[in-house]
Amino acid sequence: MFIPQEIIRDKRDGNSLSKEQIDAFVDGLAHGSFNDAQVGAMAMAIILKGMNVEETVNLTLAMKDSGHSFNWDHLNGPVVDKHSTGGVGDKVSFMLASIVAANGGYVPMISGRGLGHTGGTVDKLESIPGFDVQPSEEKFKQLVKDVGVAIIGQTSNIAPADKRLYGIRDITATVDSIPLITASILSKKLAAGLDTLVMDVKVGNGAMMQNMDEAVALANSIVSVANGAGVTTKALITDMNQVLGLSAGNALEIVETLDYLSGKYREARLHNIVTELAVVMLLDGKLAKHKEQALDMVEQVLDNGKAAEVFANMISAMGGPAHLFERHQAYLPKANVIADVTSDEDGVISSMQTRDIGMLVVGLGGGRISNDQSVDHSVGFDQILPIGAKVSKGDVLARVHAKDEDDAKAFAQKYRQAIKVSASVDELNPTVYKVIG
Repeated sequence: MFIPQEIIRDKRDGNSLSKEQIDAFVDGLAHGSFNDAQVGAMAMAIILKGMNVEETVNLTLAMKDSGHSFNWDHLNGPVVDKHSTGGVGDKVSFMLASIVAANGGYVPMISGRGLGHTGGTVDKLESIPGFDVQPSEEKFKQLVKDVGVAIIGQTSNIAPADKRLYGIRDITATVDSIPLITASILSKKLAAGLDTLVMDVKVGNGAMMQNMDEAVALANSIVSVANGAGVTTKALITDMNQVLGLSAGNALEIVETLDYLSGKYREARLHNIVTELAVVMLLDGKLAKHKEQALDMVEQVLDNGKAAEVFANMISAMGGPAHLFERHQAYLPKANVIADVTSDEDGVISSMQTRDIGMLVVGLGGGRISNDQSVDHSVGFDQILPIGAKVSKGDVLARVHAKDEDDAKAFAQKYRQAIKVSASVDELNPTVYKVIG
């Protein structure tokens, strides 16, 4: 029998943990023999001392095996998925899953809530009235078969050990650990029974990985562990030095998703990332034979409305309104106060403190500071101007959506402080830096 504090001590002292020690830790996560303080201490020891590949593989598989795994042998197409390491304004999953499902892929996406300054896919979906992010496993499987995609939250049966660790990491400053991120992502993705996976590894001042070396290390870790477990996996390293798209905030990002899929407006950087990820998923899922064909397939289902139809079908099948595209203003929550954030000077937006903007959304009430905190789905920012945009004094940099006038005024000023306006801007960062795997 392993005593929790002895396992923590071993990792604190920089030793490699045996499979048996890791299994005991994961069992303690799932069944409570590690209390919250011990879990937090273990997470801190891991973030400070690291884990080697073997430890990370053992942690990933143990957390996967702490719950139920899915089998999709009854489907007549590839089971594919994508995961992002998280950013600000990252609503890519909604567009991407709809595009791939419209082209014959099956996407059983098990997603998380907000973590630190990053928004959560599940929180965004919960801004849609009636949407059930935790259907039964039987319904989940039926939804994937019938609709082609179902995006759900992590249930008590899917990697329960990770679910507990994930929540404790969020409030103990232990989010930024490559082994913990790898094991957290892949324990859920391997449990989902995937054929292929594409990772969107964010890098920059709004990402968990602040520099390219960290991003490449994480991408290599995920690709090697996942491929070693039998899931064909590639990773794209993408830019998160500014908000992705036009919005940051739960309901606001759903509105942008509807605008994107319906063709009303597609912000260029967002569209580029969605397209590049979709191409990898279509190729690795053997739905397309070459990149040109994959690109055509993406554009076709966006232009003919099939991707929008898939998203609409998923929403209604999971309890949301059947006419969200046509009547979203009647369904989605609206903030009490919407105010312009205006520029104090002339120039060009030359940089953006993206993490700070993510934390502003949390401060407005759109994220969590503690595990049990409720979320205000209506707040955030939209009409966000990108880096490189020319502005004059008085021009709108963004709009703040807040619960009252005091918050609107305070957070508008904080948003201005997160934006730098200069006489000129250096060369813009690429949207996609590289592909690994």
